[in-house]
Amino acid sequence: SSGNNCQIETNRLILICCNKEILEALFKGDETLAAHLQINIPTKWTEFGEPAFKYTYDKILTGSGRIEWWAYLPLLKKTKTLLGSCGYKGDPTNGMVEIGYEVAEAYRGWGLATEMAKALIKNAFNSEEVKYVQAHTLAVENESGSVLKKCGMEKMEELEDPEDGKIWRWEIRKPNAT
Repeated sequence: SSGNNCQIETNRLILICCNKEILEALFKGDETLAAHLQINIPTKWTEFGEPAFKYTYDKILTGSGRIEWWAYLPLLKKTKTLLGSCGYKGDPTNGMVEIGYEVAEAYRGWGLATEMAKALIKNAFNSEEVKYVQAHTLAVENESGSVLKKCGMEKMEELEDPEDGKIWRWEIRKPNAT
């Protein structure tokens, strides 16, 4: 497997794409992950937690997903500190990928979620396969929605989710995508 595989860089962040080795280190705990990636890890860096990473791990192991379309670990370049998680919810399907992201509480309010989401959108649009990017939020005006608006996403519809209740679907089309 490739060493420090795919990554996405922004002004303040490096988003490290999770491969099998990184995920295995993550499951062993923060100390193992910190040593493996040579980074600093604050307590409570994720709320989504292990289930999301387990799901990604299964997809990668079974070969039913390319690592660049799953989980990323966002690091603050300056301090090499992990500050949340982000990524895609699987390979492009019919020209679409979905993004998700979270910022650890201590790092909120710095515009990092917007920087992450913009980077994920831009990275997706670099792929020939992607014509539009979508995201889902709870059906309320919240921080997540304002992040998506700043990224140029539009609210498309309200849906009923079996687990989350009413949610909104957001999307942005690739410029010139037909």
